[in-house]
Amino acid sequence: MSLRKINVISLGCSKNLVDSERLIKMLNDVGFEVEHDADIDSGCDVVVVNTCGFIGDAKEESINIILQCVQLKEAGVLDQIYVMGCLSERYRKELPMEIPQVDGWFGKTDWVGIVRHLAHRHPATAVYDRVITTPRHHAYLKISEGCNRFCSFCAIPLITGRYRSRPKEEILAEVTMLVERGVKEFNVIAQDLTNYGTDLYGRQTIAELIDAIAKTPGVEWIRLHYAYPSDFPMDLLDVMASNQNVCRYLDIALQHISDNVLSNMRRHITGEQTRHLLDEIRSRVPGIHIRTTLMVGFPGEGDSEFQELLDFVREQRFERMGAFAYCEEEDTFGAKHFTDNITQEEKQHRLDLLMAAQESISYELQQQKVGQILRVIIDREEADYYIGRSQYDSPEVDPEVLITKSVKLTVGDMYDVRITKALPFELLAIPV
Repeated sequence: MSLRKINVISLGCSKNLVDSERLIKMLNDVGFEVEHDADIDSGCDVVVVNTCGFIGDAKEESINIILQCVQLKEAGVLDQIYVMGCLSERYRKELPMEIPQVDGWFGKTDWVGIVRHLAHRHPATAVYDRVITTPRHHAYLKISEGCNRFCSFCAIPLITGRYRSRPKEEILAEVTMLVERGVKEFNVIAQDLTNYGTDLYGRQTIAELIDAIAKTPGVEWIRLHYAYPSDFPMDLLDVMASNQNVCRYLDIALQHISDNVLSNMRRHITGEQTRHLLDEIRSRVPGIHIRTTLMVGFPGEGDSEFQELLDFVREQRFERMGAFAYCEEEDTFGAKHFTDNITQEEKQHRLDLLMAAQESISYELQQQKVGQILRVIIDREEADYYIGRSQYDSPEVDPEVLITKSVKLTVGDMYDVRITKALPFELLAIPV
């Protein structure tokens, strides 16, 4: 039977999504018809599941999707199942024995291997070329693979390996190609954005890269995701402040503020240094919106350490914040050297307290935007509103702006709007 129609299911983070987009382009180039994130019983002959293996919930979701595919294969609905991504990379020996019905297991970035297996030839696709699965006006731009930090709670370096920067010239070629296809907004992503260039050029060159992207004709917004606080490159702040198309937005995972917990996490930074860094960022890039991620329940976090974290959140008043409870990952430093002795109930209690404090802060900060004029990009049109985002809002994770349909607006274009009302996680606006 000639297999021509493939469903690529992408799970996990935006970095995985970029991998799926590259795979889809290669499959298209060798003649396959490809759908992205279609229902697993949508009529495709083959399913490729791009898995996530970061934390327990993500691994469980990946396994459940694979098992659903297996059931459909046994029922004759699917012909073949292939698995790639972080989970497959991490458990390449164990998974084939556990789920033998899968036709092939591939690593996180072995797109060529999948294509060659299915098409029996090598795809003649540029290394940076891909199909955009997001709305055509914005795209994720992955600048590196891997991580050298080895935080004690994180399995990512065990999965992805050492840090590998993409060459600057290759990234800029990709940006130019995407601009020509209509992309205006670039969400720059990496497991560790700030370490860019150290392996290729012997030093951090993230500031030079972002400055070059900002100067590329047609690039209207650049947003930065997943900076690391230790050894933060301060020249990046100068680039942000001097380029209007670099959004006043920085996603920087801080994880904690207690010196004891930060030391146990192997974050290579103290609470005092963290506060100083935040002061510098806000001082040198006025109006910046900081998104951070925090963790509760890591070994060594007693009542006093958690209270310090809660006080820190109330003190810093982060514009954007997410949090999660510690989940022990096998083979990490934390799993080997610490006992996970905080109950799940206590972790959830602390998480609830932290997020309740942040919800109140977010609402107060949202209220301050009422009456302001913001530039927004229109993502989609719904029955009652156009849905947009400002420079302070990353796709899917941050608040949206609901704009009344008093005049005709075009999806993908940018407009000035006046904020008329604030909700905890949304803004209402009218066109100016």
